Amino acid sequence: MSDYQRAESIQREIWGMTDSLDVAPLHILVTAQNNGGLVAGAFAPSGDMLGFIFGFLGLTPDGALKHCSHMMGVLAALRRQGLGAALKWFQRDFVMEQGKTSLITWTFDPLEGVNASLNIEQLGGIVRTYYVNLYGDNMPDSLNRGLPSDRFEIEWWLKSARVADCAGGEARPLSRPALLAGGAQIANVATLRPDGALTPGQVDLTLNGETLLVEIPAEFQAIKAADMALALEWRLHTREIFQRYFERNYIVDGFISDREDGYRRNFYVLSLQEGSVWTF
Repeated sequence: MSDYQRAESIQREIWGMTDSLDVAPLHILVTAQNNGGLVAGAFAPSGDMLGFIFGFLGLTPDGALKHCSHMMGVLAALRRQGLGAALKWFQRDFVMEQGKTSLITWTFDPLEGVNASLNIEQLGGIVRTYYVNLYGDNMPDSLNRGLPSDRFEIEWWLKSARVADCAGGEARPLSRPALLAGGAQIANVATLRPDGALTPGQVDLTLNGETLLVEIPAEFQAIKAADMALALEWRLHTREIFQRYFERNYIVDGFISDREDGYRRNFYVLSLQEGSVWTF
């Protein structure tokens, strides 16, 4: 029971929750764990919980079983050190051993580059679904408040070659210059303001190349803190791009984070899929 209580507390700390109603409570976590779900933590030798993951069985639109990964987070001081990936690989092992499904899905904010890097590049997930304002306009936690809660849905196909390569450390990082040299097209133009903030510009929704690049800000939380109007502009700008290209049979299957002239630049990689055959 003390571990479940830690899981309640760490949710408040990770997501900046100020309302206890936002926390997935102990009785829900215990019930999920006892009925085919997963509640797990990453712990320090002292017993302190450093990260947390929570998921449960659900259904795809066509009625097949999947594992819904509802929450995963790591304490702010320990992010970008591999704990999030470790929790996800633990979840993969759990679901594969359970043997009910080979698909895990979860949602995340498309403008959060750190999450994109983990979910797509490190884990091998793909995206072809965009939800507009999934949780409403005013999520109360400090990480999400103030904007429409648009979300990507990650599909993590646990037995795919793509995920197996990531699990074995064999996935090769993408190179923006190499993709551009190979014919990749840029779907949106972004410019830097004098204060260093990245602003969205012209969009081309008529591209039809095999590979497209879509730029997002490198530090979206910093933009939200400094200029909420610009943050909303980015939300609406990228919403239009992803909705249009997903309708045209593109999927997100790559993410690039590199530096140019001293600034970090983040790009999603979209690939055109032929017909109904998904090659990932």
